[in-house]
Amino acid sequence: MNNPCLGIDVSKARLDVALLGEAGRTDTAVFSNDRGGHAKLLRWLKKKAQGQPVHACLEATGVYAFEAAEALHTAGYSVSVVNPARTTAYARSQLRRNKTDRLDAALLADFCRTQNLPLWTPPGPEFAHLQALIRRLEDLDGMRQAEESRLEAFRRSPDLVADVREHIRFLEQQMDAIRQEIDEHIDRHPGLKHQRELLASIPGIGDLTAAKLLSEAPQMENFDNAKQLAAYAGLNPRQRQSGNRHKRSAISKVGNGNLRRALYMPALVAKRHNPVIRAFCQRLEEKDKLPMEQVVAAMRKLLHIAYGVIKNDTPFDPHWEQNHEKWAVAS
Repeated sequence: MNNPCLGIDVSKARLDVALLGEAGRTDTAVFSNDRGGHAKLLRWLKKKAQGQPVHACLEATGVYAFEAAEALHTAGYSVSVVNPARTTAYARSQLRRNKTDRLDAALLADFCRTQNLPLWTPPGPEFAHLQALIRRLEDLDGMRQAEESRLEAFRRSPDLVADVREHIRFLEQQMDAIRQEIDEHIDRHPGLKHQRELLASIPGIGDLTAAKLLSEAPQMENFDNAKQLAAYAGLNPRQRQSGNRHKRSAISKVGNGNLRRALYMPALVAKRHNPVIRAFCQRLEEKDKLPMEQVVAAMRKLLHIAYGVIKNDTPFDPHWEQNHEKWAVAS
């Protein structure tokens, strides 16, 4: 008899769950995505499962999924956190045409039942706090950009312009304080500090980008290969073909958008200053790839190299191409 499988469709405010039991019976429910809702989910699950071990499956959707997954793991349940690209492909293979939160939860339960999924373990609390700091920094930066856009609208009102500029200065001070706190937090944890140094050895990746990568992919070395990590970030290529018509390839964008955004500016820098990325983009240019296609490919390549330095526990090798055997795991 198969053990019950729990599919959880995660959003910011709620959890839609589907418990797939024996004989294909499915129980569904909805809980708020907060501590109170997690506690209710655990009580509901204990009642429905009646002492049977349950395997829960949810998609990697960042901080909204993390707390629910951690609550289930702490309660002793098996948990798998999967790449949304995998479940999207599975839905297509099942010819699913309708999409609702409830149906997505049932799909995840079925996906959990039919696939041999690796079990998830939560990263240490130092990673969770790092992610919270990064999120706060990004929120402040968003507010700063919004205020800067208002300067033009208020250009005929000097008093309002002065008020906005004062607020921008305050936000920049707050951002500087958060950046310092990020550095100090990483320095207090030898494991984080070592991995940041490995990532920052890659031309194009500075300390802050390294911190962002560590917060968005805190167990990077647990991916089987760099292609899996690229798929997790939504940077895996998606080919589009119909009959004899070939469309330009695009990336799936099904994955961690924060991780993708963290790589955009570093990829632009790496195109100029990283010998591996620069040579790679030159080859793409010779193949008439568009500038944005080159940038996206550079983002993916940069993530491959980041995976290589973490997986091999070795700083960036500027002669990467010549020593590719050592880096084969990252290709």
